[in-house]
Amino acid sequence: MTIKAIQEEIVDEFSMFDDWMQRYEYIIELGKSLPLIEEQYKQDENIIKGCQSKVWLYAEEKDGNIVFTADSDAILTKGIIAILIRTFSNQSAQAILEANTDFIDEIGLKEHLSPTRANGLVSMIKQIKMYALAFQSKN
Repeated sequence: MTIKAIQEEIVDEFSMFDDWMQRYEYIIELGKSLPLIEEQYKQDENIIKGCQSKVWLYAEEKDGNIVFTADSDAILTKGIIAILIRTFSNQSAQAILEANTDFIDEIGLKEHLSPTRANGLVSMIKQIKMYALAFQSKN
């Protein structure tokens, strides 16, 4: 599935909810399905800077695509990184770098987060793109 198709799927899922309490609950549910990072990668070098809570993000290349795993010590943050991993994991570095993140505005996520969580969201996206850049320059 392309990044765009996944993003459209996420926008559709969020449009089913009437209010933001339901959407927050859904984000928390998504966090429970997050592909968890292995303990050995829960190191300071994999912590995303700029997040209020701790978020570890690890990436590796498999068959030409980048596969992300993550974890967080906060349930809402775990859900947010789960949405990003669902969108960008198992994609090529090129596709990740070219992808826009307008779907985040479409579901209204950034405007319903505290300023520190919104900054954390931006930091997560930046880190995902940095990994893509690093893997792209290796090839």
